Amino acid sequence: MSGFEDFLSDLFSLKTWDVIWPAILDTLVMTSVSTILMAIFGLALGTVLLVTRPGGLRPLRVFNVIFGGIIDALRSLPSMVIIILTLPLAKIIIGRSWGPGAVMIALALTCTPMFARMVESSFLEVARGKIEAAKSIGARNWEILLKVILPESLPGLIRAFTIAIIALISVTAIAGWFGGGGLGDVAVRYGYTRFLTHMLVAAVAVLIIIVEFVQVGGEAWAKHIVRKRHL
Repeated sequence: MSGFEDFLSDLFSLKTWDVIWPAILDTLVMTSVSTILMAIFGLALGTVLLVTRPGGLRPLRVFNVIFGGIIDALRSLPSMVIIILTLPLAKIIIGRSWGPGAVMIALALTCTPMFARMVESSFLEVARGKIEAAKSIGARNWEILLKVILPESLPGLIRAFTIAIIALISVTAIAGWFGGGGLGDVAVRYGYTRFLTHMLVAAVAVLIIIVEFVQVGGEAWAKHIVRKRHL
């Protein structure tokens, strides 16, 4: 067989996919748990940024500047640095500093500041007139948040969430360098260290498929919300 035929044979062999399938499961578990944490804390932090900003529902200028600065500082840290800093914390919490569970905190912490800023930006796209109209009829701040700002910004929030998940998936690949498991670990241990190109291609191909699935699903969800709004 030619070299390319050998490559295809190795790529689709059972031996290759016996390694890839568990890695896919690890990646999906890491992504799912980290996504939930990112969604909860990112939405909460983004809401605080919106509410306390100048002209917000409860302006606190000094607090907003300090709080925003902390979020921006965390957002500026490279993913590898955050993973290294949080591995000792993972060892305290779960008893080990390797494997998918050990890097979940790092994954969530890496993408949460970015998502918080995206949440704030999505909220800011809501027309000011709608907020003022709600205030004029006596709506409370929490009612404005839940009944005006959140529904109006939902398509933008979904698109922001989609981007954040894709960023998180890319960080799972980086986590493979630090014993995090998953497809990143396969790409490093087999594709890079052992020069098994077919393993590297298989891992990258699956990551691309997962990312495309998230992108298409997120965009379809956002469009569905917009269509329902115009019915």
